[in-house]
Amino acid sequence: MTGTRKPWHGVLVATSLPFNDDLSVDYDAYAEHVRFLANAGCHGVAPNGSLGEYQTLNEEERARVITTAVDAAPEGFTVMAGVGAYGGLQTLKWAEQAAEAGAGALMLLPPNSYRATDDEVVEHYRLAATVGLPIVAYNNPIDTKVDLTPPLIARLHGEGLIVGVKEFTGDVRRAYEIKELAPEVDLLIGTDDTVVEMGLAGAVGWVAGYPNAIPEATLELYRLSTSGDVADLERAREIYRDLHSLLRWDSKTEFVQAIKLSMDVVGLRGGACRPPRGPLTPAVRDAVIRDTEAALAKGYK
Repeated sequence: MTGTRKPWHGVLVATSLPFNDDLSVDYDAYAEHVRFLANAGCHGVAPNGSLGEYQTLNEEERARVITTAVDAAPEGFTVMAGVGAYGGLQTLKWAEQAAEAGAGALMLLPPNSYRATDDEVVEHYRLAATVGLPIVAYNNPIDTKVDLTPPLIARLHGEGLIVGVKEFTGDVRRAYEIKELAPEVDLLIGTDDTVVEMGLAGAVGWVAGYPNAIPEATLELYRLSTSGDVADLERAREIYRDLHSLLRWDSKTEFVQAIKLSMDVVGLRGGACRPPRGPLTPAVRDAVIRDTEAALAKGYK
């Protein structure tokens, strides 16, 4: 990590959240995981995202996840707090809490579960922007009712409301349209199974799932995919071929359970999820274990 790195650049891990046997949050284990990721070379964490099961947390828990991450983060290690919520006033509250806790940036979905108009989406981001932290928009129309289309992203960036976008549609073609309409906006990889493609398209960050389980291999894959060095590309493709069946779980409905299971397989703290997420089916569980063990057998960790 260098002093010139912008807080939202590099590999920012969308952290999973460990629970105790009674499904209460294990904050000590979470702090340990944040330190583990920092020691592995990751550039930051993005707590209270979908992978962190933020929708299942009460207000006290959600706030404490952010303060725990900030307290555990070493100097220069970014905490980009997820502040998604149903409404703009709720998002503003979480943005203020993140700023007070010492987060370095915000990750913000459009309004959840409401098919907001473009003007309403812009107002949503205006509210969060009053806090003064850099905002990375999170485009996930698969799970929300709003699609941050390239023209809408350009509008948000043109008003100075966002610095970048985590693009989760999986449609890499959007990267080029976004940069045509808003050349200065930063592209962040949003799906683990598009790392190479988005790296080639000019991504400068990755809000990542699988570094929770195999940080060294995924950091190397990101470096090779974004270096701009043609000589690195062949090695990136080799790693990608080896890991793609595993990385694809990040884009599936069961991604939280799958990544936590992979963490268990490699000897980290994954564990159970809170309802409504239940256990994986035997077939899916076996497939995740198989893909994780295949990556380990090839020396990835």
